[in-house]
Amino acid sequence: MSHHRLTPSVHEQQNQLAEALKALRTTLELPGPFPEDVLRDAQAAVAEHKLPDLDLTHVEFVTIDPASSTDLDQALFIERSNGGYKVFYAIADVPSFVAPGGALDAETRRRGQTFYTPDGRIPLHPEIISEAAGSLLAGQLCAAFVWEFELDAAAEVTSVLVRRAQVRSRAKLNYKGVQAELDAGTAAPVLQLLKEVGIKRVEQERLRGGASLNMPEQEIQQLPDGGYRIVAAPPLPVEDWNAQISLMTGMAAAALMLQGKVGILRTMPAPDEASLRHFHRQTQALGKPWDGEMRYGEYLRTLDPMDPRQLAIVHSAGMLFRGAGYTHFDGTVPGAAVQSAIGAAYAHSTAPLRRLVDRFVLVICEALSNGTEVPAWARQALPSLPAIMGTSDQLAAKLERLSLDTVEAALLVNHVGQEFDAVVISGPKPAKSTTNGSVNGNGNGGKANGNGNGPSGIVQIAEPAVTARCPGELEPGTQVRVRVLSSDIATREIELELVG
Repeated sequence: MSHHRLTPSVHEQQNQLAEALKALRTTLELPGPFPEDVLRDAQAAVAEHKLPDLDLTHVEFVTIDPASSTDLDQALFIERSNGGYKVFYAIADVPSFVAPGGALDAETRRRGQTFYTPDGRIPLHPEIISEAAGSLLAGQLCAAFVWEFELDAAAEVTSVLVRRAQVRSRAKLNYKGVQAELDAGTAAPVLQLLKEVGIKRVEQERLRGGASLNMPEQEIQQLPDGGYRIVAAPPLPVEDWNAQISLMTGMAAAALMLQGKVGILRTMPAPDEASLRHFHRQTQALGKPWDGEMRYGEYLRTLDPMDPRQLAIVHSAGMLFRGAGYTHFDGTVPGAAVQSAIGAAYAHSTAPLRRLVDRFVLVICEALSNGTEVPAWARQALPSLPAIMGTSDQLAAKLERLSLDTVEAALLVNHVGQEFDAVVISGPKPAKSTTNGSVNGNGNGGKANGNGNGPSGIVQIAEPAVTARCPGELEPGTQVRVRVLSSDIATREIELELVG
C-alpha cells in the first residue's frame, strides 16, 4: 500500500488547520460571545467603579508576564527590610467589578476560567474588564488586593497583611526581557531582588518536601503568515522565581482561611505506594535510579530534561501528580488540606481575571486579614465552586490536548514519507484505542498509530516539535528514527513507523 499523495499547498493547509481549530469550539461546546446583558453589566461596573480609599500608588509595582499578555493579574515590588525582605504583591480587584447575583456573576460561574485556543482566547470576563479597567496595566490607576509580606533573611514568611488599595504599575515587563537583563547584570533592583528571593523560596520548597515537574512546555505560537508552530522549551529561571511569589501567596491564603475556618483549597493527595514503586522501577531502567530515601521532589530537581533518558523520567513522573481537586470548608477544617506537590496547604488566589475561584478566595482572605465579616455571597458560593472548577479544568485540559494534536498533525502534513530522529518518552504499551489520550496529564501524545494492534510507545520529534504514538517495542529514553506514513489535520491522527 502506497502512502504517497499530493500534499496540500501552504494556503490549503492553513485553511484546513483554521477550520479544524474553529471546529474545536463547537465540538467542545466552548463559550461563545458574551450575552448582551452580561456586556451591559460589565460596562456599568466599569462606569460606576470606585477605587479603594487606601492609596499605595507610591509603591513602584511592575508586572512580569508573557510579552503578548494584556490580562495582567499580578504586579510586584520587593525591597530589603529588617535584614530580610518586604514583598508587595498586588492582585487585580476583580470582585469590585462583579456584582454578586448579577448577569456577569452568573456568566463567570458558567465559564469557570479563561480558555486559551491557538486562534485566540475565550475570556472569563468581558475585555472591558479583563484587558482594560480590571487589568494592572502600566500607568493605569487600578484597584487591587495588596498582599504585604515580611520575609526573614532566608525568605521565610514572618507576617502577612492583605488590604484593598489603589495602585499604579510602573512597567509591563516580559519574561525573556527580564531574564536577559538579569543575565547581563543590568536588571533593576526589584528584579535582582526577585531573583534573590526566588532562589531562596525554591530552597524553602525543597525543605518542606515540595516537588515540581521541570517539563518542557509545549506552546503553540501563531506566525505572521497565519500558520502555527510548537515551541518546546524548559521554562526560564525567572518564570520559576516569579511563580514562587505566587505560590507564597497561595500558601498564605490557605493559612488565613484554615485559621479562619472558612474558604476553599486546591488539594492534591500524596502519590500512592503503587505509583511510587512504578516510578522507582522506571528510574532504574533509565539509568538514573531514585533510591526512595531522597524525597521524590528533591530527586526531580536533579533531572535534566534536555537529556533524552532523563526527559523520559520527567514524563514518567507525571503519575505522581494526580488527583488535584478543590476542597471547600466552613466551620470545620478539612483533614486532608495539603497540596502534596507544593508540600503545604495552598489556595488559588493570584489570577482572578482568568480563574473564577480566586475571586472568592481574595474576598475571604481580605476579610479574615482585617478581622471583618466574610461577605455572605462568598460563603454561600463555596459549596458550588469545586464542581464548577473541576468541570472547567477538565475542559481546559481537553482543549489544550486537542489543540496540540491538531497543530502537530498540520506540522507533519507536508512531511509524509520523510524520516526524523526522535526520543522515546514512554512505552511500550498496547495501543488498542484511537482516542486522543494524554502523556503527561495536560499535553498530547495519544494520537493513533494507525493499526491499533501490538505494543507501541510515545516518541518526541524535535523539529518540527511533535509528540505522537509509534508502534514497536520502544524503550523509554532511547533515540530512534521514525518515518511519517500519514498525517490528517481533521482527525488529528498521525501514523508513524520505526525505521531500521
